[in-house]
Amino acid sequence: MKKLTIRTITVISMLFAFILTSFTTSVESSQYKCMIQMKNYTGEGAYVVISLLDANGDYLQTLYVQGNDDEWYSDITEWWKFYGKRRPDIDAITGETISGGERKICVLKIPDDKIDVRYKIRFETAVEDQEYYTDDVQFELTSESVKSKKEGNGFIRYIRMIPQK
Repeated sequence: MKKLTIRTITVISMLFAFILTSFTTSVESSQYKCMIQMKNYTGEGAYVVISLLDANGDYLQTLYVQGNDDEWYSDITEWWKFYGKRRPDIDAITGETISGGERKICVLKIPDDKIDVRYKIRFETAVEDQEYYTDDVQFELTSESVKSKKEGNGFIRYIRMIPQK
């Protein structure tokens, strides 16, 4: 009797898991090559965090982090309020910080259902013993803006995005 109950529960659990995964929809994402050109400045390299924001400006997802020493992440204060509470794994953390005058190219994966519906992308920058720019670059995600050049307000001179096919 006890074995029958365990088998029944196991079968029901497996069936339930199958049903749950059968009805989930996957959101298509597109990749965008993003070049970040920094202004000429002296000092340490900049940490750059690229985030997806909703129409109200609330953080939804971290798309990219340039700078791999997590000791300094709390200096990116607005993003840290979102990320620091939960600290999920970020698979978009890459390499060292970006120094003045340098450029980096990264690939951003942006969900297609976030384009042309008032979602935004934000580039935050911070440099040790210097400034922190919450919205060094920020713009609404539109079909046009994801293939354009945007000027920075802080350490970033400009960013340029190009859709990848």
